[in-house]
Amino acid sequence: MGQTLYQKLRAAHNVRSFDDGSSLIYIDRIMLHERTGSIALSNMIDEDRRIMAPDMVFSTIDHIVDTQPGRPNSTRMPGGQVFIDEMRRTTRDLGLRLFDTTDARQGIVHVIAPEQGIALPGITMVCPDSHTCTLGGLGALAWGIGSTDCEHALATRTLRITAHKQMRITLEGDRPKWLTAKDIIIHLIGRFGAGFGAGHVIEFAGPAIKSMEVEERLTLCNMGVEFAAFTALIAPDAKTFEYVRGRPFAPKPEYTADAEAQWAALVSDVDATFDTDIKVDISRIAPTITWGTSPEHAVAIDGDLPQADPSLDEVYRYVDLYPGKPMLGQPIAGAFIGSCTNSRLSDLRRAADLLRRQHVAKGVRAICAPGSMAVKRAAEAEGLDKVFRAAGFEWHEAGCAFCFYAGGETFAPGARVLSSTNRNFEGRQGPGVRTHIASPETVAWSAINGCISDVREALS
Repeated sequence: MGQTLYQKLRAAHNVRSFDDGSSLIYIDRIMLHERTGSIALSNMIDEDRRIMAPDMVFSTIDHIVDTQPGRPNSTRMPGGQVFIDEMRRTTRDLGLRLFDTTDARQGIVHVIAPEQGIALPGITMVCPDSHTCTLGGLGALAWGIGSTDCEHALATRTLRITAHKQMRITLEGDRPKWLTAKDIIIHLIGRFGAGFGAGHVIEFAGPAIKSMEVEERLTLCNMGVEFAAFTALIAPDAKTFEYVRGRPFAPKPEYTADAEAQWAALVSDVDATFDTDIKVDISRIAPTITWGTSPEHAVAIDGDLPQADPSLDEVYRYVDLYPGKPMLGQPIAGAFIGSCTNSRLSDLRRAADLLRRQHVAKGVRAICAPGSMAVKRAAEAEGLDKVFRAAGFEWHEAGCAFCFYAGGETFAPGARVLSSTNRNFEGRQGPGVRTHIASPETVAWSAINGCISDVREALS
């Protein structure tokens, strides 16, 4: 019987198998950020534990760092300075690589990992952050862990993982020019439910995946955890190899051919079987947006909200919306483009195309935070920052920024916000803030109109 991509990755890193189906897996690379990584590193020092492979550990400051232009503060999070100080102290004392705010490579952990070639096809990679599954878009077996597992990985380069079921979601059909990876993943979660992938590894496949650029694949896999999946995967291909080639921590030129020959075998065999096998016609998907407090509360942009249901009463109360009403035309007070989901150069280019010679509506606070300092520099070299600023957007430094309130930056209480982020639970972007997740294009177009708007008006 053939093997799936997940089975191949797991077998290649298997140290020991156990009778309960779990395995001890070898970990190739570890990434840390200051919000959770500093805790693991402090414990390593306090317990006098040695890090097995310091060169394979990469750290950044991204989650609670101030992203205001010029970074006037280290952080705006009350009590947050201790995390940043600890990250700097522990990485220095342990001799670890740190992409600090003064480092040209600094940025959101899941943005800089592919950008710097830290994440690669075929490797195992962990980080104490739930959206580490993003890196499955390169064909890496990557997943989020807690601080205790992080300490184990740092000390032993291994982790024990349970057996997982496997799900393949094959995307077929012609893709409209306005349909983004973000629309697709929100549609899937809304259609099947936020718990649908529990206990599974999801592999995205099919002709629509082949047509996607690498950064779109990263967006798709980023929200695998919002499906409750262990992780998400996409088989690497020629686009992946080209994307990875020549990046700082990728294989050196003399090893590239051998590496790519190995990566080319990282595909599910034609006779491999999956526990769940789904096919979806993406030509039928409209621009999609969340309306409630879970990614599964999703509707087509021109659709109506679900009918009354007692289980949704509290959700409707929080978001101040009503069953059966349309999402289109709902006034907004905020717009945010950024996060590990949609803050790469391609995301900013697409949003900027809509913003040229336009301006955000009166009363809308609009912010763009590039995912890394490299993205920021590249965008500025193309003049994208001027486009955003001319349109009325704030242009921020790299970091997680308004993705979550723990960074200390927030919208006004009760504000309705269009956001290119990945989570929309109560208070995610600040006390009382009502977050609607969408693509960068939908965020930009809605900011211009001052209300939730259908991007097809601009792109059809």
